[in-house]
Amino acid sequence: MRSQVFRSADGQSLGQVRTIAVDFRGHGRSEKTEAGHTVAQYARDLHTFLEQRNIEEVVLVGWSMGAFVSWDYVDQFGTERIRGLVDVDIEASRFQWDDYDYGLTDLERLQDTLALVQEDQTSFIQRLTGQVFSNPTTEMRTLQFDETSRTPTPIKSAILFDALTRDYQAVLPEIDVPMLVCAGADETRGTGTVAAVRHVADLVPDATFELFEDCGHCPPIEQSERFNRVVNQFITSL
Repeated sequence: MRSQVFRSADGQSLGQVRTIAVDFRGHGRSEKTEAGHTVAQYARDLHTFLEQRNIEEVVLVGWSMGAFVSWDYVDQFGTERIRGLVDVDIEASRFQWDDYDYGLTDLERLQDTLALVQEDQTSFIQRLTGQVFSNPTTEMRTLQFDETSRTPTPIKSAILFDALTRDYQAVLPEIDVPMLVCAGADETRGTGTVAAVRHVADLVPDATFELFEDCGHCPPIEQSERFNRVVNQFITSL
């Protein structure tokens, strides 16, 4: 668990908001457990974390798969502790279901991705870096490699298979708290992904959409000052 306060580039506090960054099991500095690597289990871990620390009035900010975890949390446990949600650049689903227009992967591409994870970690991380950043700097590439390489290969495979086949089209219309939906305009993970992220805002009853120009899949890193400001304004509005 890492805690900080939103700050601008010049070090000024952007609000009286305590932020807690949680590494899911198998991620970052958390233990690399062999089992439990599903979005649903990560949501249960998050619920336990909030309960044990008696944390209330929470705004869940989920980047990419982290947004899936926040939606699964609401699906399982409701919004008693939750004031709002922030979706950072993720679609309702990444899979190309027959009744869904915004999928990024099908079974063949999923198999190719899992094979690359198993056979060539370096190439997988390099491909991922090129996909998620609009114009990755050396610092961004180093950060991506450092964080991604912390997760063992078997855990990566389990995470990818589960996350890439999740579908929250039925969950999103039932969310009864405000949501801020953020999208990078220069997405490179596939065609139509800005429209796919905007579709999330269309599905949620009380949602605001924010587009980040000159930005890929990582607004918190690529445009950190603006991202902090936008999220702080959303929290203040609650």
